[in-house]
Amino acid sequence: MDQIIMHPIGLIHSPYKEPKDIPIQGRFKSNATATLILGDEYAPGLKDLDGFSHAVIIYYFHRSQRESITGRPYLENDEHGIFAIRSPHRPNHIGFSIVKIINIQDNSIVFSEVDMLDGTPVLDIKPYIAYFDSREEVKCGWLEKHFKDGTIPEQTILK
Repeated sequence: MDQIIMHPIGLIHSPYKEPKDIPIQGRFKSNATATLILGDEYAPGLKDLDGFSHAVIIYYFHRSQRESITGRPYLENDEHGIFAIRSPHRPNHIGFSIVKIINIQDNSIVFSEVDMLDGTPVLDIKPYIAYFDSREEVKCGWLEKHFKDGTIPEQTILK
């Protein structure tokens, strides 16, 4: 297969207008909220999602203008491989976030734990299922040193 064509199913309306404003992860600034507006034809797909507390949103990093195989992530001066970081400057520019669902109505989802830019195109939504998605004995590679004392490290500006 040479090409995969995807089309956005919706758009995120977020309080974050610039990358520098986004927290490292949305859960570190849980009071911020956003709204995902789906195309009307996808609204029936939201049936029963309101029974879940969280969802996984898969989206396109629409403001990334480059691709890199290595990059310097938040918290680090050293570069790491693109598949060991969550940079938007990756092949295919695909991102994902786990968000907390606040409300679902018609074709919209209001959620917290936001870490996407305003205008981000959404490719898919999946329920977060702890029985499937949570893991034990997890190793977090180069990030472990930043969280070893249980505190949230200070954020640096996204490059």
